[in-house]
Amino acid sequence: MDFNVKKLASDAGVFFTRAVQFTGEKFGQVEKTELDAHFENLLSRADSTKNWTEKIFRQTEVLLQPNPSARIEEFLYEKLDRTVPSRPNNGELLGHYMQDAAKDFGPGTPYGSTLIKVGDCERRLGGAQREFLQTSAISFLAPLRNFLEGDWRTISKERRLLENRRLDLDSSKARLKKAKLAESKAAAVPDFQETRPRNYVLSASASALWSEEVDKAAHELRVAQTEFDRQAEVTRLLLEGISSTHVNHLRCLHEFVEAQTAYYKQCYLHMQDLQKELGSAVETDTLKIEEVQAPATGTRKAKVLYDYDAADTSELSLLADEVTTRHVNDYVDYN
Repeated sequence: MDFNVKKLASDAGVFFTRAVQFTGEKFGQVEKTELDAHFENLLSRADSTKNWTEKIFRQTEVLLQPNPSARIEEFLYEKLDRTVPSRPNNGELLGHYMQDAAKDFGPGTPYGSTLIKVGDCERRLGGAQREFLQTSAISFLAPLRNFLEGDWRTISKERRLLENRRLDLDSSKARLKKAKLAESKAAAVPDFQETRPRNYVLSASASALWSEEVDKAAHELRVAQTEFDRQAEVTRLLLEGISSTHVNHLRCLHEFVEAQTAYYKQCYLHMQDLQKELGSAVETDTLKIEEVQAPATGTRKAKVLYDYDAADTSELSLLADEVTTRHVNDYVDYN
């Protein structure tokens, strides 16, 4: 228990010292150790990489899954280390609805048969989309997430530790500077005409005490400098690894583009096949006048090509696409 209390008091002292140093730097009252230009460029590049990677990752999630509720569900299942339940996507669901409607309307009717064809195409489009989402999540989203939740957290942790080491270093410099100033004042030769011998002895004792304080501060400064240099090197190596991150993300970006290309190509082929299938069905089902056979009852049917208003009572008014039954001896001018 005593050890914990002492450690707590020590940590509080270190925190207070750092806070004082940080505040003094903000007001320009104390000196601050500046990092070299190359190190600052590495920090700026790392921050830029993190910010843009995060934006690209979030927007890609929205692109692949526009439904925010579904994204939250996937996030929760991922955190719980459980598999997301398999559900039909919008395209597959639409396909099911169309095919169920065709059964109700009658698959032999023009509308029902067309619903079956379009519904099957929608299901295939939904399957292509599912495959595209799975490929993109593995080849593109996962590497970006690994960087943000893995490498970047490590970099951030080491940067915070470096900042603490820098504050400790600058505090040690200030403490040594202060001790040297006090030592120089204490070591000043007293005026024996105005100073009593007892005061001279006290002055010599104070000088010795400040000399010990200078030695202690110098030792703490050497330790702080060593720890700062070691932490700076660790942080530098991590920051230089951002170049490897860019190479990895570039490869993943190419894979994402390839997945998109394959997906849209597959969708185009599905729609092209559907269009051809529907076009041939229309040609087959279209009623052609020349194919209408005259019935044996002495009447025949004809399809009206355009609207016609009767000029007098001896004529008939007709509507376009209307099918009329006429006696064979009747004369109807369809021209």
